[in-house]
Amino acid sequence: MKKVALFSMALVLAASVFAAKPKTIKVGIINNDPNESGYRTANDRDMKATFTKKNGYSASFAYSLKNDEQIAAARKFIQDEVDYLLISAAGTSGWTNVLKDAQDAGVRVILFDRTIDADPSLYEASIVSDMAQEGKTAVDWLASQNLGTYNVVHIQGVMGSAAQIGRTGALDAKVKADSNWNLITQQTAEWNAETAQQIVQSVIDSGKKFNVIYAENDDMAKGAVAALDKANISHGVGKDVVVMGFDCNKWALEELLAKRWNYDGQCNPFQASYINTIIKDLENGKKPAQKTVIMQEKGFDAKTITKKDVDQYGI
Repeated sequence: MKKVALFSMALVLAASVFAAKPKTIKVGIINNDPNESGYRTANDRDMKATFTKKNGYSASFAYSLKNDEQIAAARKFIQDEVDYLLISAAGTSGWTNVLKDAQDAGVRVILFDRTIDADPSLYEASIVSDMAQEGKTAVDWLASQNLGTYNVVHIQGVMGSAAQIGRTGALDAKVKADSNWNLITQQTAEWNAETAQQIVQSVIDSGKKFNVIYAENDDMAKGAVAALDKANISHGVGKDVVVMGFDCNKWALEELLAKRWNYDGQCNPFQASYINTIIKDLENGKKPAQKTVIMQEKGFDAKTITKKDVDQYGI
């Protein structure tokens, strides 16, 4: 009888230990290529540091700068029966059907970094930058420089991405509204420094006059500056060409500090902690307090940036 009682107690203890073991949450994370930029490297590193076994996750990652490849990866994650799909979309369109498939399969979707054109009922939450506001902040800053005439070399990111649409939109609107704002060229370098250098070199070779480089990320601004340096064209504070970038890589903010660049727009890559909180809330039956979380961001001026800013905001 005593042996039976001990055995029963052991079963109860084993059952309680098993019941107390937390569920491992299976996530499929779809992101842009981490080599795309310093911003993306920081974003990917943040995701990998958060969605770990220690934190209760089993995470799988897929990377592409192409929408169709990302959508194919999403379908594969759904087939693999992940609990959550975390998506930083390469492009804003084409996601509706796969998000409906995810919903039908009981897979919850959370967007990060970028918005998409889909009904909000198809995802739990989005943790994103306001790309349109980033563009407006940058263009408002540029307008405040009172250049008289603005002859702008506009180097765009991957066409159709939320970052490109937002950062382009404000500049296009200003050029349309003000006769002293001119686009000398408007081309995509797809976030690539070497391609940006080629675009600016082509403008230099054409003999067209310009006084602004508006590059939609830091790497492309870096490439543009390489072309300026090769042609011995001065740039930065009080020089011939105003240089603008986005993302706030630490090395880019150091260019501002040295007054070789003029402006850098912040794009905050650290969204993983927000997503982690939302997932843990959902697992406990609690809906997110906000459907959309907008990351707080600012723009930096070479005339006012400090070493403290570089250390605090550089990624």
